[in-house]
Amino acid sequence: MGKPKNAISPTREENYPEWYQQVVKAADLAENTPVRGCMVIKPWGYGIWENIRDALDVMFKETGHKNAYFPLFIPKSFLQREADHVDGFAKECAVVTHSRLEADADGILQPAGQLDEPLIVRPTSETIIGELFARWVQSYRDLPLLINQWANVVRWEMRPRLFLRTAEFLWQEGHTVHSTAEEAIEETQKMLRIYADFAENWLAMPVLQGEKTVSERFPGAESTLCIEAMMQDRKALQAGTSHFLGQNFSKACGIKFQGVEGKEELGWTTSWGVSTRLIGGMIMTHSDDDGLIVPPKVAPTHAVILPVTPKEETRGQVLEACNELARELRDKIYSGGSIRVDVDDRDLRGGEKYWQWVKKGIPLTIEVGPRDLEKSSVFVGRRDLGVQRESMHHSEFVEKIVSILEEIQQSLYSRALSFREENTCEINDKKELYSFFTAQNQSKPEIHGGFALVHWDRDPKWEESLKNDLKVSIRCIPEGASEEGICVFSGKPSPSRVVLAKSY
Repeated sequence: MGKPKNAISPTREENYPEWYQQVVKAADLAENTPVRGCMVIKPWGYGIWENIRDALDVMFKETGHKNAYFPLFIPKSFLQREADHVDGFAKECAVVTHSRLEADADGILQPAGQLDEPLIVRPTSETIIGELFARWVQSYRDLPLLINQWANVVRWEMRPRLFLRTAEFLWQEGHTVHSTAEEAIEETQKMLRIYADFAENWLAMPVLQGEKTVSERFPGAESTLCIEAMMQDRKALQAGTSHFLGQNFSKACGIKFQGVEGKEELGWTTSWGVSTRLIGGMIMTHSDDDGLIVPPKVAPTHAVILPVTPKEETRGQVLEACNELARELRDKIYSGGSIRVDVDDRDLRGGEKYWQWVKKGIPLTIEVGPRDLEKSSVFVGRRDLGVQRESMHHSEFVEKIVSILEEIQQSLYSRALSFREENTCEINDKKELYSFFTAQNQSKPEIHGGFALVHWDRDPKWEESLKNDLKVSIRCIPEGASEEGICVFSGKPSPSRVVLAKSY
């Protein structure tokens, strides 16, 4: 029996990184541009981002946050104020030094009008938002101040990969000020729970919640919380972070307020964010060797109706039936809104159209032809089941479409969770740990590893050893971890297990 043909080549097993690039291309999500490291997000990819953005925006507003917008450019002196922060981002900054272009004697445009102070294209906005918060916060009555912005940022990536690491990307960044440390810590934890809820219930992507180690913290933070997801190559993806900044940025930016007792106090701040990296995580969590698979809740279109019109004399009747079916489906409510349905009546061969939609990962394909009309049936494909299709009675399908979409959403989550559980293990021996992260088959180096739960005595030198020896990092100290044990590296007491993995 010959090897089955797939729409994507190479397959995940043959070359996972190249498979990922080919899925992005085949799904028409995004492509590279003449500016190195920058991507254009195409309509299908941007539609996914819009659904991510809109759902999260509701969650933020339900918890009292309001949207604002802050400048793209940050004076260099602002970053200089917080030493740890500037050290953490210095090598990633794009810097504007001139205000205009002028033609030289040969007509070649040259930078001119040197700025008195260079401007940084925002890599993140803590410093400039802190400057403005210092104006807005005067009294305890002004607190808590809960602000979010949807924006783009620039970090000069040396090894870009579409959605996962690009020089420019889209994101949201929340910034808040509180009157007490306890309130700020509660905010940090609350926003992480929102990210975890969204990842699992919208992207169908299981995540671990936990705290970063000291060396992995956000520059300038007192603590960083994160959600970590396992991709199909068993690597970890940091999918969102929430930072308790303490009073570090308040000291640097002068965020002060008059307390209840009339004394001047420094504010306690937080910041938190997710980005278009979530789309990369979604791709690598669910997609298969035939292309993208999109969870219904974030799919730009839930279902596409494909008219099958082999004969011109039946074309009008089939198209009319398809449009009527679309109207019926749009009357149904799924995930708080009308079901999103397209009728693809392009003049293309049926098989070509069908495979285009398979590769785009649409949850449901619905084929309708003359024979289906005779039987009052439709031919339905569920993307989570590969390329299987079945005939259903028209009325039955209309009645069940909401439950079918719910089943798809749940099946994707359950499948991803089972995969993570199958590839997560507790390890109590250093030799076993090194073997776990060492490819036994060099021709397929991606097919190994996963999440290792090990005891660690919190000595940072072992983190460096892991990175140098195995390219493995401590992804997080899991939420609620309290099982004491013996460190696999030193043999000393360990307060709890941590999660180790290779990562993006």
